[in-house]
Amino acid sequence: MRSDRIKKGIERAPSRSLLYATGVTEKAMKRPFVAIISSFTDIIPGHIGFRDLERAIERGIHSGGGQAFLSSVPGVCDGIAMGHKGMHYSLPTRDLIADLIECVVEAHAFDGMVMLTNCDKITPGMLMAAARLNILTVVVTAGPMLSGR
Repeated sequence: MRSDRIKKGIERAPSRSLLYATGVTEKAMKRPFVAIISSFTDIIPGHIGFRDLERAIERGIHSGGGQAFLSSVPGVCDGIAMGHKGMHYSLPTRDLIADLIECVVEAHAFDGMVMLTNCDKITPGMLMAAARLNILTVVVTAGPMLSGR
């Protein structure tokens, strides 16, 4: 497993101690490490309900024999950012998201990842990261958002 490079051998004792400090058990240390990459933010209407989905994904990974770790990426809502200076920041987040995911997944040697996404810049950024990393990846979308009043 890719994650063996952070958890096997005497030279990885410091890494293991930090993993134990996060609550990882000795039994869990033998499982594949799977990143849950969530784009949750409560300013994006399409992300309502993400917290429940994150926990469902976590339970699914654990029941499937993996060890889940939750990480997140930033998100910008195009609809809120439109029409003022904020609109200049939406598109660049796509590359930032891809870069951030690549950094986290490579630094922690994850064996696979599940991406929870729902936005027209976040989803492509996540897909770009998945292509770069070339590891087992499942992409979950939260589906359509409810309209406001």
